[in-house]
Amino acid sequence: MSELPGDAADDTWSLTVPYRARFDECGPDDLVRSSALLRYAQDVAWIHSERLGFTRAWYTDRNLGWVVRTADLAILAPLPLGTTVTMRTQVVGFRRFWARRLTEGRLADGTLAVRGQTDWVIIDTARGVPGRLPPEFVARFGVATASFEPGRVTLPEPPADGVGRLTMLVRPQDIDPMGHANNGAYLDYLEESLLAVGGAAAGLAVGIPRRFRIEYLQPARLGTALRAATWAIDGPDGAVPGWAWRLSGDDGTELARGLATPDGA
Repeated sequence: MSELPGDAADDTWSLTVPYRARFDECGPDDLVRSSALLRYAQDVAWIHSERLGFTRAWYTDRNLGWVVRTADLAILAPLPLGTTVTMRTQVVGFRRFWARRLTEGRLADGTLAVRGQTDWVIIDTARGVPGRLPPEFVARFGVATASFEPGRVTLPEPPADGVGRLTMLVRPQDIDPMGHANNGAYLDYLEESLLAVGGAAAGLAVGIPRRFRIEYLQPARLGTALRAATWAIDGPDGAVPGWAWRLSGDDGTELARGLATPDGA
């Protein structure tokens, strides 16, 4: 996936919503979990859509829905319990059945704490295939069509040994209104995989800064047995800049792939 964009001018953001880090969203270190921040980004996107008239009912009536294809999230500053982070969002382009959205979160003093980019695909929910982008989107969101390259996550082949493996299960609380595991749940699965590896991988799950890139390939349904593989990525001069992650179903179907790196670029 490409590098995350730099700071945008204040007047380019379409919507601003404050979120307070709740007790249940924080870990033993009193810091908000990565998946909570990804859920804030998803929530502010839905609020933006609703305020433009594209509500859940609007999509349901037309057999349409959005799913995240790729998510790129950089966490740049710690967010302790009770901290308010102001999330800002904007759609920066449409492409066929794709939409690209940028999100950032700032603390009260203006510190940039979160930066993200998501590529969404509009789905014909009746047929389970990409749908047609409604023509009114371009006008109402005030964004022209763009020829951006959809995000991808490319992983190196895992080594013969040194691969951490973990089996998990899609739980009822992971399922969202679309009927499959929410994109934020996948980030929980990724971090759980890093923690299971331990050492530097576990430190990356909570380190500042840190960055996660996930490509969602197939939906995970309630009760699906998940198999995660996690391995270190070698960098220049033997450095280890991060970890690769692959999530598969019990039948071997690849559901998602991701990268976790100790950077916020």
